[in-house]
Amino acid sequence: MTSPVAVNPASLAAPRGYSHGTLAGNTLHLGGQTALDADMRIVPGGIVEQFRQAFGNVLTTLREAGGGPADLVSVTIYLTDIPDYQAHGKEIGEVWRELAGPVYPAMAGIGCTALWQPEALIEILGVAVIPEERLRAPRG
Repeated sequence: MTSPVAVNPASLAAPRGYSHGTLAGNTLHLGGQTALDADMRIVPGGIVEQFRQAFGNVLTTLREAGGGPADLVSVTIYLTDIPDYQAHGKEIGEVWRELAGPVYPAMAGIGCTALWQPEALIEILGVAVIPEERLRAPRG
């Protein structure tokens, strides 16, 4: 059995005190992603734009380890404003399908009072199981 390995794509903001993902065998635990861009700023524009950035960050980490959206087995979405998310559900669904296609793993949406960055509206984390033939060891 091998030790867990950090997965930190160079295209995402450099992590400090956490990893974007942790690979244990062929299971990738995807760390919570807010809508941070590469300059460590939350993208402006509201919940749809923040969903796009946060989910894109999750997928970037997944791809770094050789995975893709179909490998997601679980996604948890933390929201500071559930009614806002629900009001934009159609648009968010369109972004999901644009980024992941018609892949719908087990999911949970959880309301919370605040996230790490005060301007963050959403944080997404997940778990993926990547087939051995596509699994890539992290760089670095």
